[in-house]
Amino acid sequence: MPRREYPGEEEYRKLFAKYAERDEQKKTRIQKLKERTRSFSDPDDFMLVILELFNEREFIPQPGKYYTFVYQAKTPKIVYDEHPLIACLSLQNWGFTGLNFHFPMVRNYTWNEVIGQMHVVNDDEIEYMKSVPYQKMITK
Repeated sequence: MPRREYPGEEEYRKLFAKYAERDEQKKTRIQKLKERTRSFSDPDDFMLVILELFNEREFIPQPGKYYTFVYQAKTPKIVYDEHPLIACLSLQNWGFTGLNFHFPMVRNYTWNEVIGQMHVVNDDEIEYMKSVPYQKMITK
């Protein structure tokens, strides 16, 4: 009977990496977020991972959709959320109105104070995202 050759250790590593990558691609954004933020407590750390994973972005939000983004209010002496999670309610010339789930209350957001783009949160992700402690309340 001829001797059978088996792949070496390096081939097994490559094969395992291929299957691990396939499994990683099947995970939802929420599953990835849960895994990567398991030991987090700082809102900025959460937000960095959220911005990376929620990479579907829009410049202008659409009413009826959910978003998260970085915001730096210009109005003095107000408390605001630097990492809002919102349902966009309406568009205006000056910006947009959204229900911020971290307060919860309706807030106005001006275009110039949105840092970067709006990161889309899908309908099936919003309930979990409301439980993630990444709100960052700041007094201007």
